[in-house]
Amino acid sequence: MSEKKGSGRRRPLKVVVSKALWLENFLAYCSGECHLSENTVAAYRRDLERFFIWVDDRDFQSLRIRDFASYVNWLHELELAPATLARHIVSLRLFYKYLQMEGVTGESQAALLGSQKLWERVPKFLSPTQVDALLSAPVEADRLWYRDRALLEMLYATGCRVSEISTLKLCDIHLEQRFCKCVGKGNKQRIVPIGEQAVRAVELYLDEERPILEGRAIRSGLEPEWLFLSHHGRILDRHRIWELIKRYAARAGIRMEISPHTLRHSFATHLLVNGADLRQVQEMLGHAKIMTTQVYTHVDGKRLKAIHKKYHPRG
Repeated sequence: MSEKKGSGRRRPLKVVVSKALWLENFLAYCSGECHLSENTVAAYRRDLERFFIWVDDRDFQSLRIRDFASYVNWLHELELAPATLARHIVSLRLFYKYLQMEGVTGESQAALLGSQKLWERVPKFLSPTQVDALLSAPVEADRLWYRDRALLEMLYATGCRVSEISTLKLCDIHLEQRFCKCVGKGNKQRIVPIGEQAVRAVELYLDEERPILEGRAIRSGLEPEWLFLSHHGRILDRHRIWELIKRYAARAGIRMEISPHTLRHSFATHLLVNGADLRQVQEMLGHAKIMTTQVYTHVDGKRLKAIHKKYHPRG
C-alpha cells in the first residue's frame, strides 16, 4: 500500500496480474471444475493466446467495450470461420467472468460482447453423389486404403464427431449387431447404428490391415485399444483424420471446403430428407438440445414444400 502526500487517505496499488499465470489458472478451472473436454480446453487456450497477442503490452484488466470491439474486428480481418470467431468471443467472456469470480477484476465489459446464434446457420453438406465419390476415393495404391475407407464409411454411417471416431475403442464396436457405442461431449455415451456398407468396410480393415498395425504397436510396448490406428499402431488423431479427408475430397473432385464435420452434417441432412424423425436424429448425433438439431430442418426446401402441399388444407 502507498500513501499520497498531503492526504490521510490510503489508495491501493493496482495488482499486476501475469497473463500467463491467469490463463493457466483459467484452463485448470475449465477442466477441473467445469469438466470441459480436452478439445474445448485446448481450443480456449488457442483463442486466448491469440487474444494476448492482440493485447500486446496493454493492461488487459482495464479494457473497455470499444477495445473488445476492436479485437473482434481484428478477428474478422483474419477471416476466421464464423464458428471459430464465435468461440473466440465465448472463451473471452468466460475468461473475464473467471477473473471477476477470483476478484482480479471488477465486472468486465467483455460480457457485453454478443456471439452468433450458430444453430440458425444452415450447415454445409455433401450430396449423396459427392458422398459416394468421397467414400470410394481411397484405392489399393494408397498405403492404408482399407483403413481409410472404413474410416470414411464410419464417419458418414454414424454421424460421429471426429474426436469420437478417433477415440472409438475396438471393444465398443459390435459389427454383428450393427451398432457402436460412442462417448461424446460431457463423457455421455450413446448407441449409434451402423449400416451394411460401413460394417463390410470395417470388417475388411480388421482382417487385412489392423493386425499389422497392432503388431507394430505391440513391438513398441503398446497394446492399442482403439479401432483406427496410425501407421505406427498408435491412435489415429483427429488432425490426421482431417488431413485424410482433405486429400480424398480433392481426389473426388469436391471443390467445397470440407472437414470431418461436413460428413456429420451430411449424415443428419440425408436422414431428415429421407423422412427420419427429428428426435431420433438428435439422439444419434448426441445433441443435448433439440434446437441444435433443428438447423437441419432448413436444408431441404423442396421437402418442406412437399409436406406443406400434402398436409395443409390449402396446400
